[in-house]
Amino acid sequence: MTESTGFNTSLLHSCIEGDKSTGATLTPIYQSSAFYQPSASQHEKLFHNQAPGYSYTRIGNPTITAFEERMTKLEGGVASIACASGMAALTNALLNILQAGDEIISSASLYGGSIDLFRDLEAFGIHTIYVKNNDWEQIEQSITEKTRVFFAETIGNPRLDVTDIRTLSELAHKHGLPLIMDNTVATAYLVKPLELGADVVINSTSKYINGHSDAISGVINDSGNFTWDAEKYPGMKEYKKFGKFAYTAKLRNGLFRNTGACMAPQTAYYNLLGMETLGLRMERECENAFKLAEYLDGIDGIEVNYPGLEKSPWHQLAKKQLSRGFGAILTIRVGSKERAFSIIDNLKIPMIVSNIGDTKSLVIHPESTLNVHSTEEEKTNAGVFDDLIRISVGIEDIEDLIADFKQAIEKSPL
Repeated sequence: MTESTGFNTSLLHSCIEGDKSTGATLTPIYQSSAFYQPSASQHEKLFHNQAPGYSYTRIGNPTITAFEERMTKLEGGVASIACASGMAALTNALLNILQAGDEIISSASLYGGSIDLFRDLEAFGIHTIYVKNNDWEQIEQSITEKTRVFFAETIGNPRLDVTDIRTLSELAHKHGLPLIMDNTVATAYLVKPLELGADVVINSTSKYINGHSDAISGVINDSGNFTWDAEKYPGMKEYKKFGKFAYTAKLRNGLFRNTGACMAPQTAYYNLLGMETLGLRMERECENAFKLAEYLDGIDGIEVNYPGLEKSPWHQLAKKQLSRGFGAILTIRVGSKERAFSIIDNLKIPMIVSNIGDTKSLVIHPESTLNVHSTEEEKTNAGVFDDLIRISVGIEDIEDLIADFKQAIEKSPL
């Protein structure tokens, strides 16, 4: 594929898949926990990273490798590691470089599960300093000698604030720090953070990459561009010999292998199938989300948050940074928790589901579910309120979605 090749063509044809021995056009599901070796010496070489091949699916598997290679092409960079969930990917990505006493500087507008994880890390001596997204003065003032990584979401979930990735990466690199971005909500269809300076990208591939809510998984993509200081990151010292693959080599030979949060071969197969239509689904879902946001924005008593609307404080940055749309998620505030529940219960098309990125539209009340463990301050920072509804827009006919929201709102007066 050339640089001018379109998104969908490149996605479908940039990686060679299938099975040459049978002519299968899709990589088969290698549902095997272990793989036999022709000799003891070959087995030894595998365990010493001196030969390619597979020994145990917790470490590697042909179906999973096929998915990892396609994700590497999709996001860019040098290598990918597929994990059992998006949270497993985030945990592995951070702990690969952190140790007790280290600090994370993170945008405060995060998915509730990420906030919960950062709280869990405190028991291991790793603390998180939360900052307002794109507040460069606050971020600069928060950097200490203990800071080891910046973290943010490309589009906050559910605040829907847009991170200025290029500026944030430049600030991080000025201080010799890596930037890890969660690209789950935007996906590489809208933006490729590695091209804007991010060093590691995470996707919860249970969402838009998979697209059908039939598998839980996550992926870590390594840019290979960050130069790891052995004094700041002592665990990287012995892996610097791997050059641009240092971060991935350390992860594969340590935490990822030893914690066992590997992806299942069948999950990799589902993801390979699903991601072939990523571009088509995202195009339709972003278009639907924009039209639904415009409609809802015209209703009294409904406060709409969507980066595609000109009134959004992140609209101009979104126009500059997001290449093909403004995302497929919007939120609405409706005045009270009781009214939010009533609207949700009266909707006939969207399903009440704690997920995003499905072909079907999904709704949820984040304050009582995803952010149930968050403090009031954390909820406010994440844009979560008791009257908020998060809408993950699917590929249904937009006329039907609009009509459904119209009747649900009419049945749920202020």
